[in-house]
Amino acid sequence: MTMQSGRLKQVMGRLAEGRRLTGEETEALFTLIMQGEVPGEQLAAILMALRLRGETVDELSGAVRAVRACMTALPDAPEGAMDVCGTGGDGLGTLNVSTAVAFVLAGLGVPVAKHGNRALSSRAGATDTLMALGIAPCEDLYEQARRLREGRLAFLAAPLHHPAMRHAAPVRGALGFRTIFNLIGPLCNPAEVRRQMIGIYDQRWLRPVIETLASLGAECVWAVHGETDLGGSDEITLAGLSHIHAWDGGRFLDLVLTPDMAGLPHRPIAAIAGGDPAHNASKLLDMLSGQEGAYRDTVLLNTAVALHVSGRFPILENASIVPTLLRRNVEVAANAIDTGLALSALVQAQKQAPDSAVAVHPSHLIQTSGLK
Repeated sequence: MTMQSGRLKQVMGRLAEGRRLTGEETEALFTLIMQGEVPGEQLAAILMALRLRGETVDELSGAVRAVRACMTALPDAPEGAMDVCGTGGDGLGTLNVSTAVAFVLAGLGVPVAKHGNRALSSRAGATDTLMALGIAPCEDLYEQARRLREGRLAFLAAPLHHPAMRHAAPVRGALGFRTIFNLIGPLCNPAEVRRQMIGIYDQRWLRPVIETLASLGAECVWAVHGETDLGGSDEITLAGLSHIHAWDGGRFLDLVLTPDMAGLPHRPIAAIAGGDPAHNASKLLDMLSGQEGAYRDTVLLNTAVALHVSGRFPILENASIVPTLLRRNVEVAANAIDTGLALSALVQAQKQAPDSAVAVHPSHLIQTSGLK
């Protein structure tokens, strides 16, 4: 699907007038963007116009189709593989929650194709923390697929699978605010998973994200957003109410969740404040080695929901979350940590990266060259 320069100007004119694009028009437009055929000044105008007017589900779906068509997909992903990731952009700078959840899920035998990137709004994104743990991005697609099938865990660094995104990177950096690209990334998992738990930085995007993924063939997707004392979070939180929109069992659901439903205490978001990659890596290892506290409880809460999304431990009855089932899932996740299953998943990931900068002992972090 292509768009001539004349059509491009027409589409830009429509955007300038505040009019909506069809999914097909948006797909054609973003195909050009991914091919590097839209000059920077025009791309900036397009992203600004979409942001000011507000992107529609049709536009988001069209953009996602274009980006997926250009991505380097993972071959032979196992049936039932899932992703746990967030949009980022909440500005809270917390410890890495979804990365820790991935280790717990993998320890329980759930195949996780964890999509991630370097930090944008925080000091340590998923890839930054993983590299501090000695788990570097893997460029071999077949090796990634093998890890996912055999070890139940593959970390898919976004730049390796979405090279066409480089055409938009300078403009995004120059604009300095969230654009439609912040939403597109989590919707374009390279393993083409049909089960996802996605953290969203802004509550208003929960339903559009779910509608987009449902239209693209998702099986079970939960989009989550937490209310905290310092602002919205792209994770389920201990700090307040979490809002959830889900595509589950062939229907759309609007749900809410509080920590007490899971038998967990309320804690301020500052209790899981993060730092640089070395700090976050150390905290993650401490937590998987048994350290209790707000970080562990946050990971348990998010894992409890992710276990439902995986299809293995349901928590819904009559389209509502059942607290007793949610608490059961918390116990399942806690057991995976306490028995060392989650830490073993991390150690296995390190063994697959022979040039690790960090070695793990079950009770502490050993620092060697390359980790400050």
